[in-house]
Order: sequence, then C-alpha cells, then structure tokens
Amino acid sequence: MEAPAIAPLPTTYQPDPQILSLSSWLGDRVAAADFPETILRFRNDRAAAQVGLAGLDDAQWIAHFGRFAPLPGNLPQPLALRYHGHQFQVYNPDLGDGRGFLFAQMRDDAGHLMDLGTKGSGTTPWSRAGDGRLTLKGAMREILATEMLEALGVNTSRTFSVIETGEALQRGDEPSPTRSAVMVRLSHGHIRIGTFQRLLALQKPEEMRELIDYCLVQYPGPMTAELSPAAQLLNQVVERLADLAAQWMVAGFVHGVLNTDNMNISGESFDYGPWRWLPHWDPQFTAAYFDHQRLYAYGRQPQALHWNCGQLAVALRLVEDAPPLIAALERFPDLYRAAMARRWCWRLGVAPRGVEPDSALIAASERAMVETAMGPDAFFFVHRGARNVTGVLAEALAGYQPVIDDHPYWADPAPVSMVIEEVEAIWAPIAQADDWSALDAKIAAIRRMGDAYASGASKESQMGR
Repeated sequence: MEAPAIAPLPTTYQPDPQILSLSSWLGDRVAAADFPETILRFRNDRAAAQVGLAGLDDAQWIAHFGRFAPLPGNLPQPLALRYHGHQFQVYNPDLGDGRGFLFAQMRDDAGHLMDLGTKGSGTTPWSRAGDGRLTLKGAMREILATEMLEALGVNTSRTFSVIETGEALQRGDEPSPTRSAVMVRLSHGHIRIGTFQRLLALQKPEEMRELIDYCLVQYPGPMTAELSPAAQLLNQVVERLADLAAQWMVAGFVHGVLNTDNMNISGESFDYGPWRWLPHWDPQFTAAYFDHQRLYAYGRQPQALHWNCGQLAVALRLVEDAPPLIAALERFPDLYRAAMARRWCWRLGVAPRGVEPDSALIAASERAMVETAMGPDAFFFVHRGARNVTGVLAEALAGYQPVIDDHPYWADPAPVSMVIEEVEAIWAPIAQADDWSALDAKIAAIRRMGDAYASGASKESQMGR
C-alpha cells in the first residue's frame, strides 16, 4: 500500500540519528511488515509535543508509525538491534530485536536524545520461531502500564502510538485468534546490558569502547575524573538501576521479566509483558505465571537489578580491571536505600527527614499495610500528607512535615489503581464491541492523578533529581 504524501514537520522536530555511528555492528537494517490495515487507536500527543511530532495529522501519523515511512533527516531504514542476555539468570546468545526495531532518534524539548522503537512491526533476523507481531490487547496493556508508571513518578518509556493492523494472531496465553497491532514507544534509549554482554561473548574490545563512549555522551551522568570510561558508566548504571528499583517498589509495581536484555543503560523501565500492580502488600507476589521460582517477585526486584548490574560489570571486564567495577557494584545497596527513603516520602506526601528515620517510616508503613490488608495505592491515598494515621504509623510519622496538597484528586472517594481485574474490564468492551471509552476514561483518570502528585511538590525536589 502506498503511503500518503508527507508534509514537512514542525520546526521543533530535531532529528539526530546518533546510532548510525555504531550501526555497522549494532544492528541489522530491516523493513516493517506490510499490514492489511492501519487503524489508529492511540496517539500520545503529550509525548509527541516534546519531540516536535504533535502537529502530524492522522494520515501522516499512520504513514510514519503504521507504514514506517522514514521521518525526514532520520534513519533511512529501521535497525533491529543485536544483543544477548541472561533470561531468568540463564545466558542466551540467541537474542536480538525479534518483533521490533529502532525507527528514529531525535532531540526532545530539553535537548535529550530520544528513541522511537517498535513492538509488533514484523519479523527480523532475530525473530527465531516468532511471528514478529503484537496483540492488540498487549498494546492496550502497555498503554496502561506506561501511563500509570509515568503518573507515579517512575522513569519509564512512554507508549507513543498504537495502530491496529488487521491480522488474526494465534497465542497460547489468550483466546485466539486475537486482534493485532503495531506499537511505537518513546524512550531515552535502547542500549541494554545484553548489548554489552554480546560484545564480551564475541570478544570485541574496540566495539565495547565505542559503545561505552556512546552511552556516556548520549546518556550523561555524574563523572569522576579519576575513573576510566568503563568504570564511569558502571557507576552511572548502578545509580540509575538502584533508583529504578526503588521507583517500582514505591509504585507497588511488579515488572515480571527482569532479564538483562530488558535492562536499559539509561535506567528507564520498558518492555511490559506480564506486569502487575500489588492488590495487597506481599513481597512474594509474582507477575509472570511462568516464573515458578519467584525469581522476579515484587520483593526481589532490587536484588534482581543488582544482579543485572553485576552482569554488566562482568561484560566491562573486557576493557577494565575488576577493582573499580567491584567498587561501583558495592554502592548499590546504599543507593537503593536512599532512593527508597526519598521516594516513599514523596508518594506519602511528607518532607523527607533522612535515610534512617525515613527507613523506619517505610518499615512502619509495611506493617500497617499487612495489618489492614491494604495495598500501596490505597495506603498512600488514605494517608497522604500524614492523614488518618493511628498506632505505629502515627508514631513513625511524628515530626514529619506534610507537603501542601490542594489538588481535588485527594478528596476523591478512592484512588486510581491498576489491578488485573481493572485491566480485563477495560479490554472486554474493546474485544466485544470495539468500545474504547473505558480506556480513554482510565487514561484521563491516571493523568489527573499524575497532576495531583506533581502539584504537591516538585518531583525534582522530592526525588532528589
């Protein structure tokens, strides 16, 4: 099918395909599938405005994000990225982008390099036995996950576009045949821990150094003059992933599949499969039905991310001695504890007092949730700003200063939540009657909640950014 003519993009669109400097060994040039249909189901104009793409009309949007006509000045052809990874701590060299690709790179309104990557865009050299497709329900679930995480202050990829593609897919984990879609996500990068692991396995030290330099430039972070580039990078990744682990824990979120090929060097959460939110406080709660050992249970997520940082350190040994890498890894527990303290206070709506008292507050909060059978969403809502507290929680909150909250959300009868029953209730009218009103209403409610969290105090001050 021929794509419609594409008008010039707004002047705020700033293409910058930096990945081309690595593309000869980082990925494979591929083409998107030719889908039978392209029905626009979701476009994230809030995210698009940040990268100069909100001005596209629907026909242009479909041409770029359903038919994948190249964006002006950007990648001439998509790249399916190559990587290895540990999957449930078992090394797998037979990985890579099997149903997605990197489509474009551009600068956002703050000058950060941003990626547009896909899911469900067709087969690649790394598809193995897969069909390269995505179910429409899977795309809807990713919309919900990313919107909810963003509202709760988690550093996440954002669902940028969902287009239904008119194919009947067979799947073993949902009623089939089921509807198909292609999704585009906006994120700060797609370089994974598994990308480095592949270079170690292939013994490519020069390419490893190139990749390290690329990451230090494109995902800038704190620098220490006496450290080598490899040690600099590991320190930055340890800081980001310790913070990300805290973000998930405070959000009550269970990612489900914390393999090293799902860990971005940017410290950004992405690739949402069997995710869940806690219905009640339970460290053993597990999202993936196939995680029989509970390796990635809610309470083990910090341990999993620390382990993944260790695998990056192993890969970096190709170009760096062990001592500075070990020193970076040893920072993880204290960084995680500090991030938990800071972010717990942010969501509870009180000014932090320091790691020790804040950690005691977290422990008291956990006991309160167990005693009341209350999940995190209800707990943080009911007790926002130190409201409605008794017993051990009142004692722990003594001396804490509430933030000023004047958003009407906090007077609602119940908090916005995202337990699995709600997800199924949103999907049912789409599947049965093509009725998207429940999804639209949920997105609006989630974004209103996000505005409420942002209005009490700036995220930067509360989260220590």
